[in-house]
Amino acid sequence: MSMVPAEIIERMVNIRRDLHEHPELSGQELRTATQIAAALVQLGIPFQQGVAGTGLVAELPGPTEHGVVALRADMDALPIVEETGLPFASRNHGVMHACGHDGHVAMLLGAAEMLAALPQRPAAIRFIFQPAEEVGSGAKQMVAEGVLKGVRLIFGAHLDRHYPTGTVAISDGVVNASTDMFRIAITGQGGHAARPHEGIDAVVVGSLLITALQTIVSREMNPAFPSVVTVGRFMAGTAANVIAGTAVLEGTIRAQHPHVRQHLKRSLRRIAESVGQLHAAGVEVSFADGTPAVINTPWCAEVARAAARTALGPEHVVPLHTANMGGEDFAYFLEQVPGCYLRVGAQATGREGFPAHSSKFDFDEAALAVGAAWFRAVALEAGRRLPELPPA
Repeated sequence: MSMVPAEIIERMVNIRRDLHEHPELSGQELRTATQIAAALVQLGIPFQQGVAGTGLVAELPGPTEHGVVALRADMDALPIVEETGLPFASRNHGVMHACGHDGHVAMLLGAAEMLAALPQRPAAIRFIFQPAEEVGSGAKQMVAEGVLKGVRLIFGAHLDRHYPTGTVAISDGVVNASTDMFRIAITGQGGHAARPHEGIDAVVVGSLLITALQTIVSREMNPAFPSVVTVGRFMAGTAANVIAGTAVLEGTIRAQHPHVRQHLKRSLRRIAESVGQLHAAGVEVSFADGTPAVINTPWCAEVARAAARTALGPEHVVPLHTANMGGEDFAYFLEQVPGCYLRVGAQATGREGFPAHSSKFDFDEAALAVGAAWFRAVALEAGRRLPELPPA
């Protein structure tokens, strides 16, 4: 982008490639944190390390009477063997930046450099470098440790190969789904495969249950509210000629609205227990709550759009195609303060792309300047508009 100096773009590309070459798993981002700290020292921006384990929080001074504007980037990698063939591919075998978090860090550092160069800012700006997004715990821990103290607005961005480089996708309301996990333990009665009448077959009960669970979305949910029930694991049996006495089903439920999330849980439990009773099998259902849905505050989404129009031009601001059924722990920040989470287009026209979390995932590095320009613009736009923030 023309508003990002060439030397800053070069530094962003360099740190992105360095982090990509040395990826670290959630909660283990020690070298990553060291590199971010070194960059902040060079910029003269005060910061605190060791937040939520390996996270960092930095802040540029400015008026605080109406609150602080926060910008967030996640920094962890995934347990994937990289197959991109890039000259800066991962040296840490089995770990890969396959979701663009290396780019997110680079974009936020680029924005921080541009904002630090300003003689004054309309509000104090806090930079949150968050660990452990991929396991859904980093943002929650950072909130618990007080990183939002004094914050009135928060903004975040994710590189996205579904949109052309140069664009940003912004929408009001839901942009990511909640991500709860479930476990169903089935207790039947084992026996000889040749005498099924003497046992209670946990494989049969589990199979019927998998099919029955599909009716929750197809027959109980309003089609206007997207939702997912997926059984990802079915564990049962020890031998081909033995009726399995126990089985375990594990899976995930995804919803974009809190009332749908609760409906899915109630229905899953009801159906599981009913199928168990039908076949005289014991059934125990448990849930592990994941991240909530990411729901943009409409006022903040408009601030984000205004900033994008200023930084990129109105023709480069598009609506989100559809809300993502994947999870994002930025939701924990939005539960506490208003904010907006958007997508930064990172797929150049004609370039073959691979999805996030793929071993061949990569993005167009020209998107780094786009993201940095927007981060800078939204920090200033939000700071100017803080006095207009509607009451909660």
